[in-house]
Amino acid sequence: MPNPLPFLPEMAGLAEGLHKLILGSSVPQSTIRLMELRAGQILGSTYFTVRDTANLRAAGESEERITAVATWRTAPYFTDAERVALELVEAVLTPNPLGERVADELHARAAAHYDDKQLWDLVMAIAHIGFFTPAALIAKPIPGMPPGQNYHQ
Repeated sequence: MPNPLPFLPEMAGLAEGLHKLILGSSVPQSTIRLMELRAGQILGSTYFTVRDTANLRAAGESEERITAVATWRTAPYFTDAERVALELVEAVLTPNPLGERVADELHARAAAHYDDKQLWDLVMAIAHIGFFTPAALIAKPIPGMPPGQNYHQ
């Protein structure tokens, strides 16, 4: 699909607002970037996984942490706070046939590591992922290309 902005110019303002929220987050950017990579893996989006791996490398994350995101539950590279953030994004993005996706127990564990503002920042980080998910999965932007140049002409 072509670049959406000529068809939906208002989308730029929405995306910019979400980006500002994420960049101004009280949650460490490294945690948000790890969540973004895990979301891309869960969603099966090559575009997201390539982009978010590059973002983590550019931010100075180690190859061990980047490659271990897929196996974060057993990998020794993550803090307890990062683990609960990764679990939260997984819970939101993964259907649970046995009940609610984000159980009270998971929320309580997240609240043990993050205050109310940080919890809302985590919610907004997941919302940011959700905003771009349909475009990534339907329009299939070109992996590794910069925004604005990552769509087929």
